[in-house]
Amino acid sequence: MDALKLITTGGFTIYVLILCSVLSIAIILERYFYYASRSRIRRAAFMSHIKKELEKNDLEGAVKFSKEKNTPFSNVVHAGLSFARHTEKEISNNMERTIVVETNLLEKRTTIVGTIGSTAVYIGLFGTVLGIMRAFNDIGTAGAGGINVVMNGISESLVCTAAGLCVAIPAVMAYNYFIKRIDNFITDMELCASETMDLVKAKAK
Repeated sequence: MDALKLITTGGFTIYVLILCSVLSIAIILERYFYYASRSRIRRAAFMSHIKKELEKNDLEGAVKFSKEKNTPFSNVVHAGLSFARHTEKEISNNMERTIVVETNLLEKRTTIVGTIGSTAVYIGLFGTVLGIMRAFNDIGTAGAGGINVVMNGISESLVCTAAGLCVAIPAVMAYNYFIKRIDNFITDMELCASETMDLVKAKAK
């Protein structure tokens, strides 16, 4: 059975699943490249450079360097260093606000993929139920059962179930991958915030 025949046999639920699949793939690709662009440098190497700049008493150079990198943890460090002449409480608050903002950007649209992953199976099962109802209706209309009578209904049931799984499995896998990447980003941001506070304190002494 070719793709067009599968779509025709599956009924309208197939079109819903195709829409979910296209949306899921688009978000997965967008998030993947977004995360790749935001993880171009390593936290350890970045913080080592910041430390060297501060040891030379070049706060402006450290601020400029952190702004140029444009990664989640570099933005947190920039938020802290740009407030280096303020109180420790203000520095900490500014970095915490930046962590919240960056986390929201990292989580953007990921819930859509998670929702598709958790609901696509049920959409497929809904198509299965409709297919079974259609099969029984065909039996009642024909007045007798038989493979030719119920074939279309059963085919629709199987196609919808398979399509639901095909959409759900990649979406769930991608969502779990996103959650892991976001956790890693958050860990880096929190570590950088802690290191930045220590460096600012040491510089103030």
